[in-house]
Amino acid sequence: MHNSSAPPIEIQASRKHRLGMPAARFLRDYWQKRPLLIRSAFPDLVSPVSPEDLAGLACEQSALSRIVTHQPRGDRWTLRHGPFAEADFTSMGPRDWTLLVQDVDKWDADVRALLDAFDFIPRWRIDDVMISYAAPGGSVGAHVDQYDVFLLQGLGARRWQVDASPNPPTAFRDDVELKLLREFHPTHSWTLEPGDMLYLPPGVPHHGVAADACLTYSIGMRAPSQAELLTDFADHLAQGIGEEARYVDPGLALPMDPFEIDAAALTRVRHALAALQADDASLAAWFGGFISGYRSVGIAAPPRPPTEAAVRKALAAGGSLARHPFVRTAWARQGERALLFVGGAAFEMSPTSARALAAATTLDAGQFEALVEPAQAIVIALARSGSYIVRKPVRHPRKARQ
Repeated sequence: MHNSSAPPIEIQASRKHRLGMPAARFLRDYWQKRPLLIRSAFPDLVSPVSPEDLAGLACEQSALSRIVTHQPRGDRWTLRHGPFAEADFTSMGPRDWTLLVQDVDKWDADVRALLDAFDFIPRWRIDDVMISYAAPGGSVGAHVDQYDVFLLQGLGARRWQVDASPNPPTAFRDDVELKLLREFHPTHSWTLEPGDMLYLPPGVPHHGVAADACLTYSIGMRAPSQAELLTDFADHLAQGIGEEARYVDPGLALPMDPFEIDAAALTRVRHALAALQADDASLAAWFGGFISGYRSVGIAAPPRPPTEAAVRKALAAGGSLARHPFVRTAWARQGERALLFVGGAAFEMSPTSARALAAATTLDAGQFEALVEPAQAIVIALARSGSYIVRKPVRHPRKARQ
């Protein structure tokens, strides 16, 4: 039976509300609860990248790219991993294939600027912007994601089908390399035009097929599994536990059966595992490092790291420090102080400096001088390690005398 009191699954955005509603209402009624199609979420969108740009990026050695090809006859799927050569694209047919490139926001500043529209979500939750180009009929098949995703149509049109029913089937096919659903029973179907956006919470089956040549921007969230969290947290805690801390059993009673693990033994095991408990400060110190380093690419130090004098000279001359696009940041309070997390590492400083550095992608001389020590020294150390890049001032050529 249709529930007339349920929030609508399709809505029209407005100039005031990109989500078609206040962000607080979206978080209350939709976030991790139900899908939402938002018409004209980005009404004036001009795609920052072209299909040719995306193909060029997929040829880069360090870019993460894939091509998925579908043969409708026999329902056969093929997955190939990049980097690709230009000849790979000229040999592709006119239909039924998709190119996907991860982390495009790390390569293109205009794509990265799109993330400012999602500031109603903690930035450390946002993973990347993946862009897919699909030839007509191109698809990656019916599947589910285990994270929240916003699917923004950037160019062309794509038909999306969604199964918004409770407890949909999620078993995978065992005859393809991709994790495709064995069964898919859509409850809704839409065609998205440029600027339209579809929000999907984790676990919602969906299937997108290009109506014509199109680009789709996927803004995905970081959602580590509980197993990843537990493993990393346990490893973190274990580093501070000495060899002398062990399972102990003082007052051991005679066992009824020497081979039985009895209730008293399990109580002592729980006591030995008490180190897995942590206060908020310790938990924040671990989690900030974990989440800022999660799925990160290692940053290599420059061959000739800049000296402190060189950094200060560049800033004084009108240059800037640009945070490396692959470096993730976050911060957390620690009493009256704070920890700044940069790519998995933690640095103690004032809350004001930590807040400013976590948000700023570039620093000019004024912003740098406003930092309270030890924040300035930390930034210089990060510039020497490659987490910040020294940008020299742009020199404009002088006009010739008439």
